[in-house]
Amino acid sequence: MDPRFIDDLARRLSAAAPPGLIAMRRDLEQNFKAVLQSGLSRLDLVSRQEFDVQAGVLRRTREKLDALEARLAALEASPRPPTGSGSQDVPAPGA
Repeated sequence: MDPRFIDDLARRLSAAAPPGLIAMRRDLEQNFKAVLQSGLSRLDLVSRQEFDVQAGVLRRTREKLDALEARLAALEASPRPPTGSGSQDVPAPGA
């Protein structure tokens, strides 16, 4: 998380404080910043770069899965050769 984002958000929150608390603005800003950093650090976040990498991996995996599903469908649709078991493959006696 970009520290400038947290600083800016803490500044905005302290600026929204009622006028009677202006003297405490700096303390409020520091407290908001600490609370925001603590809350965000507990979240399971990833960087945009890592997200993009994982999205690419997922896209390639889906493409491979689609190709395998199509191949399986083609194999299932094709006629099957005799398996060699059964009386059709055994020559009749005396033939």
